[in-house]
Amino acid sequence: MLRTRSAQARAIEFFQGTLATRSEFESVRIFDTTLRDGEQTPRTSFSEADKREIATILDEMGTHVIEAGFPANSDAEFEAIRDIARSTETTVAGLARVVESDVQAAIESEVDMIHVFASTSDVQIEDSMHSNREEVKERSVAAVEQAKAGGAEVMFSPMDATRTDRDYLAGVLEAVDEADVDWVNIPDTTGVASPSRFADLIGFVGQHTDARIDVHTHDDFGMATANAIAGIEAGADQAQVSINGIGERAGNAAYEEVVMAAESIYNADTGIDTTRITEIAAIIEEKSGIPIPPNKPVVGENAFSHESGIHAAGVIENADTFEPGIMTPEMVGAQRAIVLGKHTGSHAVREHLEDAGYAPTDEEVEEITARVKSRATEKHTITVEDLHRFAAAVGVDRAGSSAEVRA
Repeated sequence: MLRTRSAQARAIEFFQGTLATRSEFESVRIFDTTLRDGEQTPRTSFSEADKREIATILDEMGTHVIEAGFPANSDAEFEAIRDIARSTETTVAGLARVVESDVQAAIESEVDMIHVFASTSDVQIEDSMHSNREEVKERSVAAVEQAKAGGAEVMFSPMDATRTDRDYLAGVLEAVDEADVDWVNIPDTTGVASPSRFADLIGFVGQHTDARIDVHTHDDFGMATANAIAGIEAGADQAQVSINGIGERAGNAAYEEVVMAAESIYNADTGIDTTRITEIAAIIEEKSGIPIPPNKPVVGENAFSHESGIHAAGVIENADTFEPGIMTPEMVGAQRAIVLGKHTGSHAVREHLEDAGYAPTDEEVEEITARVKSRATEKHTITVEDLHRFAAAVGVDRAGSSAEVRA
């Protein structure tokens, strides 16, 4: 696998096609919930040391809010959250149900923001909270008032908002608005939204609150990032995301996807140091035990890799031919790769050979290309050792020496 020579770490400017207009929003805030919702991924757990390490990097990257966890969950969780709140410069949030002891634990954990939530869809009110609409509204208001009295910034989430009766949702939002809530987070808890419908919901929410709007989208149908961006387009100020998209079931909108879409497609300012995205993605992969799929956008092994002859030839000439151009590997701390395989063309083979110090003729390149394709067809990965073996078999000269390869 060839690592191509470095290019500029900034995007190129396109003003044609769908990129001709990039003015839907100018900025977006990033609320990271890797340490809270991300840790709720089945079979995933972060140690206290893990949490502190991850929070430090998120803080250094410029993340606006770090949701460090659920203070009432356990003594160890409480202490980890308090340590993060004391040691980071950014806003640290703690989650709390609309339960007095939960909110008190969050206050005592010294977090900057208390994120209170209550179910608002009828199915969750009845079969999860075992309550009723009026009681949920009253408890929500009481929790917001308690958190405000504790001196924290307060966010309220009507859980399962995308399956909630709109009239009731409006009533709850107006009630917590009167309690002076700072933020309302609109969660697509079960991932049933589509971009246009979610945008419509955010527009509706904006008519019933004076608080700033935050969005939290799940990926059950593969639309979490699109829904988060649609929410921002519709007027939300902030998106809740997790590194590598980890989280409940199919996960959340991915930090790296939302940030790079906002920065590159919309030309918006996130304030994030994007060059550390690949670094933190690898750390989360290691500590969560959840592998990054090779085809994962932005951080997957194949995100900036090319095998197809047409694509590889174009990228060797100018990477912007078959990459977005507005997002380069250097922007996210990654490297571009030209991979040898079944679909490889002669341009890629020549590039690999020359990078390895060979000086092949056109005929030798064609012969080695045929050998690469033949071996790859048998489902073998083409290695550097294979390349050297093919070069020796064909008799390719090393650059500056006609006998070196044959020796």
